Amino acid sequence: MANIKQQKKRIKTSQKSRVFNASFKSSMKTAIKRVEKLVAENNLQEAEASLAMACKKLDKAVSKGILHKNNAARHKSRLFKLVNSIR
Repeated sequence: MANIKQQKKRIKTSQKSRVFNASFKSSMKTAIKRVEKLVAENNLQEAEASLAMACKKLDKAVSKGILHKNNAARHKSRLFKLVNSIR
């Protein structure tokens, strides 16, 4: 455990952000899996709706610094390819 006051504060804030980032990543992964599941079921309309939500979550993760922009772009590209494959 740190003795310095500033380090104690950094431990608290980094722990808070770690919990938030983990929660956000989990919801993002769930959104991606939902799109993949709907594509597997050949449900185009719901897949497109959930694709929009997944893209929104990926973009938000980039803006908050949780993901790198190229990582999000790669995920979005793969999801769009999946959805377009059932059209």
